[in-house]
Amino acid sequence: MASIPEELKYSKEHEWVAGELTSGSVVTVGITAHASEALGDVVFAEPPAVGATVTAGDVCGELESTKAVSELFSPVTGTIVEVNEALENEPESINAEPYGSGWIFKVELSGAAEGLLDAAAYAEVSE
Repeated sequence: MASIPEELKYSKEHEWVAGELTSGSVVTVGITAHASEALGDVVFAEPPAVGATVTAGDVCGELESTKAVSELFSPVTGTIVEVNEALENEPESINAEPYGSGWIFKVELSGAAEGLLDAAAYAEVSE
């Protein structure tokens, strides 16, 4: 199993969130190493559009791998302020660097993020 960065928060749907989890903050979202391993080689990423509103727990995009097309869930509620444009040409960075260059989108939070797991709790969910 890949290491789980302690500084991040996690959803049960295997997304991670980096940043301050308070209303008005901008946070970065990606999928965990566990999710990228389960997906296999990612060949296409369809993140939500800049300006779109996303709701925690709702589908907001898709990831296509050599195995399947999987739904991408938003772990937080807010407005998309940026998407990782590099994924258009290098979707494999989601597999190579899931916690780095493989980030998927950034969200300005419309409220405090709730219900996210710390690294220890996520480790139990992802076993």
